[in-house]
Amino acid sequence: MAYSQIRLKILPSVRCLFDKLVQVRVEGLTPHKQVQLRSRLVDDRGCVFKASALYKANETGQVDVCRAPSLGGSYTGVEPMGLFWAMAPETPHSKLLKKNVLSPTLVEIEAMSAETGELLASETNERGYMTEGMKRIPVREGRIRGVLFIPPGEGPFPGIVDLYTFGGRLTEPRASLLANKGFVVLALAYMGYEDLPKNPKKLDLEYFDEAVTYLRRQPEVKGPGIGIISISHSGGVALFMSSFLSGISATVCINGCNANTVIPLHYKDLIIPPLTPVLKNIKFTDSGLLYVRNGLPDPSLEKNRASQFPIERASCHFLFAVSEDDHNWNSVFFANQAAATLRSHGKESFQVVTYPKAGHFLEVPYMPHCPSGFHAAVGSEVVFGGEPKAHSEAQLDLWERVQQFFKSHLDNKSRPTC
Repeated sequence: MAYSQIRLKILPSVRCLFDKLVQVRVEGLTPHKQVQLRSRLVDDRGCVFKASALYKANETGQVDVCRAPSLGGSYTGVEPMGLFWAMAPETPHSKLLKKNVLSPTLVEIEAMSAETGELLASETNERGYMTEGMKRIPVREGRIRGVLFIPPGEGPFPGIVDLYTFGGRLTEPRASLLANKGFVVLALAYMGYEDLPKNPKKLDLEYFDEAVTYLRRQPEVKGPGIGIISISHSGGVALFMSSFLSGISATVCINGCNANTVIPLHYKDLIIPPLTPVLKNIKFTDSGLLYVRNGLPDPSLEKNRASQFPIERASCHFLFAVSEDDHNWNSVFFANQAAATLRSHGKESFQVVTYPKAGHFLEVPYMPHCPSGFHAAVGSEVVFGGEPKAHSEAQLDLWERVQQFFKSHLDNKSRPTC
């Protein structure tokens, strides 16, 4: 085999945005010979993620990953982006970390001889986060800490507050990629970031009110309503904001809880205490990980009602996205309970989207699945659930739904009266 004739191509370009599909193609192979394709990236923590798949060249000596099936490895069958979503960490229980989106995530793709293991060809896919002309502005305004993303082009644009997980502080990848779609997005931290307390005794709604006001005042932001996107613990913060703050038009709650958890929430003289975990329901798996899915009590029980968010007060639209295999907590149960609360008060401006076999962290498309990892509130490694392929499909579907949801409800016709 003349290795010099073998080419690995990433189409349409080696440079793209992180949420974009690419075509991986190998040309110049010996017809019908097997070849192993490998993918590898190193995240901002230095953690290595990788995947591999075995392919067979066609009669012209070509492997087109968009058309040819994987015969084995990290995935099987025709999976155009399998080398990306099927990547798993070398260090168990690691979640891909991207701190700063000014630089792309580099994914190395290699074609190896299945017989000898020799390297035949390689290429690097530069998966970026910011389209040309986008502004990334660190925010230190009063108490507010975060990063503001403003898309290029003629504004004004709808504004969105992006809240991340309890342990994640803030996420630039989701906020920047969402801004590429024509939104001004404020990735807002609320603990453990810069000079914000690492272990706050309480969270004040006034802080989040300041953030919404700051975002609305940006000249690039069109009103009247603001959107919120949240996941996990911040889903509760988003429901709290939607219940009490004016000017919230559309709220996305991804695998959240309809009651407060972990930290007391304050607003004026109102205190919403966190649910008390049911410790006897927390178990160890055979592999030594904590299984915490059933660790929270039913928020609708009388003794827990003080922790429930009064979302019947909200007048925004809600999108509850939940994973059936979420092992962090029973997010399907919580979303259905939230929907029942809204329905019982004559409110139908919500939708619940359920994803079978998906796990807790529904991220942007092609983000590697995180089935287990360190849980900041628990202080230990826990099971997060999900199967890689189903989880990836859920991320793709949700990403499109989120964009459509915000486009539908964050326009000049919105009349938020929360």
